This record gives sequence, structure tokens and C-alpha cells, in this order.
Amino acid sequence: MPQAGSSTTVNPGTPADDEQRANPGDRPRIVLAHDWLVGLRGGERVLHHIARVAQSLGHVEAILTIFDDGGPLTPELDALPRQVSALGGLPGTLKARRWMLPLYPAAVGQLTDRLLGMHQRRPIDLLVSTSSAAIKGLCPPAGVPHLCYCHSPARYLWSQADQYGPLQRLGLRAFGRSLRSWDRSTAAHVTTFIANSTHVANLIKHAYDRDATVIHPPARTIFFTPGNERRGDHWLAVGAIEPYKRFDTAIEAAKLAGAQLRIVGDGSARANLERGAPSNVTFTGRLTDEQLRHEMRTAAVLLFPQVEDFGITAVEAQACGLPVAARNEGGALDIVQDGVTGALCDGSPTALAEAAKRAANCESEECVANAHRFAEDRFEAEIAQILSHALEARASAPARRPPESEPTPRP
Repeated sequence: MPQAGSSTTVNPGTPADDEQRANPGDRPRIVLAHDWLVGLRGGERVLHHIARVAQSLGHVEAILTIFDDGGPLTPELDALPRQVSALGGLPGTLKARRWMLPLYPAAVGQLTDRLLGMHQRRPIDLLVSTSSAAIKGLCPPAGVPHLCYCHSPARYLWSQADQYGPLQRLGLRAFGRSLRSWDRSTAAHVTTFIANSTHVANLIKHAYDRDATVIHPPARTIFFTPGNERRGDHWLAVGAIEPYKRFDTAIEAAKLAGAQLRIVGDGSARANLERGAPSNVTFTGRLTDEQLRHEMRTAAVLLFPQVEDFGITAVEAQACGLPVAARNEGGALDIVQDGVTGALCDGSPTALAEAAKRAANCESEECVANAHRFAEDRFEAEIAQILSHALEARASAPARRPPESEPTPRP
């Protein structure tokens, strides 16, 4: 039997029960998978909506995950059983998970065995993973489609290795080649890739040489709406205050333009930025959703100087009628309509300052209309279509009966 963490293309499993497969009274059995469940962020909101769709089409057996802090997420997700890898059950591994990259393939291999066990007890009809790290490497039983909603190929392997600290970069130099090989080979376990942006679809093509269908993630356009507050002339920047978010560029752009800038969020780079920030810059720290919405309803423009896989904050801002000045790379190209709902630029402080001035002249109504292209009901409808197609293909395919002596490979 191959070692856990090695690459295979299919996991044959045991024969499906033909009578169970054929019984029209049986709802399709669907398994979800997510890298880790450690808080409610953008990726977990996507998982929430996929779970809603999956429950409407069949029965969700479980969520497979490498790590789980056991905390509440949403009522829909909290109602589903969770199966956690053996690695995730070890003391101290949750907080240290980002230091355990070399162990991810074995953890995914062990979850593949769990999936196979579920399939042996009663056949699974569909596997849906949402991944930006390793969970897409799950190997489904033979004949079971695996759809992967990919937020990005693993950033620490393919696109942002230089954004990590010295010790992490040292580890990536030691293990990066073997991890990239595993990540690339296990892409064969995915039947269909779904990318959250055109940018990510291009990254998937580069990393895995696979095409991807683009379905933009859902924005809460029912919550983020224009209000009656009076708009000011200050600028806004929102997000985790980490180096790759380029708040330093936003601060310099505001300084050049003599504009007031409010920065919402917290992170490892905040202390250094705050110490060196000029008097026109205010740090608010983390805010509630209601407070953030108020900020988006009262600012003149949102600065978006970073390269994001998608950029849900930019959509939420537009839903509040707030124009966006963005770097013309990454997911922003799918969101910002240059000269209509904001302005695109090369990302330098000078260019961002000029883009902010141009963006401030855009009409709020255009921004709101643009944001509704990313509404939650639109996302669920598009996901339902692709899941339904996979389930129909699965139902029409004959059950495969491999020889009893055929070994069970692990990814």
C-alpha cells in the first residue's frame, strides 16, 4: 500500500450497493471538506452557502477537516457532523497548524481513509471541498465526483512564499519541492475545479495545468447597503493589517494627497505602521459588522492596494455605494469597473492617490448595482447548477465493481 501522502488518481473503495444507488427514495449522500474550521471568515461563509445548497440537493454526511477549534460558525454548519484528522486531534496542533505543513499530506491521506470508510458503510455520491491549502488532495472513492471550490492554490507553495517569516521560509526551502509535487499530483483527485476569480483560475492553470469554472464568492448585499448617513471626504482601508495587504501604500497615498485615512482592522503589522503614521491616519482596530457598514456608508473611497485572490471587502464597500481605488491585479479586476465603480492603478502610492481622487467621482448607484452581481442568491444558484450536474452524472454512471483483491490506494 502506498504511504499516506503519496499520490494516486483514484480510490476504488468497495462496490456500491446497486439497490441503494437505484432507490429513488434515497437522497444523494454528499460529503463536504474544508482545510480548517477555526473561525467565521470568507472561506467559511462560502462553505456555509455550499452546505445550504448541498442540503437542498441531498444529505450532507459530514464535514472533513484537518483542524477544528470546535467553535460555532453558522447554524447550518454547526448542525453538521465534523470529522477531524488525527493530526488536528493532537494537543497544541491547532495553534501551531501553520508550522505543520509537511504533515498535511499525511493528514489528508488519513481523512481519505475516513472517507473510504464512510463509502464502504453506505455509498457516497459527491465530495465537495473548499480549499486554499491542502484539503483538495482528498482522494474520492472510484466513480465519486470531487468538486473543489478553490480560493487559491496553496499560497505558501505557489504565490506568497516570500510573505512568510524567516523560519517559515527556511521550512519551505526544505520541504517546498516535495510539497509542491504532492499538491500538483493530487490535483488529479479533483473532477472539477471552481475558482473564485479569473485571477485564481489562472493560478490553477499555472500550478496544476487544469481549467477552472469561475464562480465568484457570495457577498452579503442584503446587509451591506447604502444608508442615510452623510458621506464625508475621508478615505477608508479595511482588512487584516499584514504586510501583503499593503497598508503602507495606502498610508503613503493619503499622505501625498493630504487626505484623512481611517484604517479598520488589526494584525501583526499594526504596531509598526501606527508608530510611523502621520496625523492624518486613524487606526480604529477591529469593528463589528454594523460599525464597518457605517464606515463604508460614510467614507469617500475605499483604498484597495493589495493583490487579493478575490476581494470580498471591495464588493461589500460597493454594496454600500462606496467607490473603490484598487491595484489593477488579482481579483479586483473582476470587481472594479474602471471609471464607473472605481479606478484601477499600478499600485504605487502616487498612482493610488490619483486613483482615489478619480474613484471618488463615481456614482454610488453604479457601485450598488455592480455589487449585486455577487449576491448570495446568485452564488447559490450557480453552485446548485454545478452540483446538480455532478449528481446527475453520478446517478447515470454504472457502479464500478473492482476485484476484491484490488488494493486501496491513499493520496
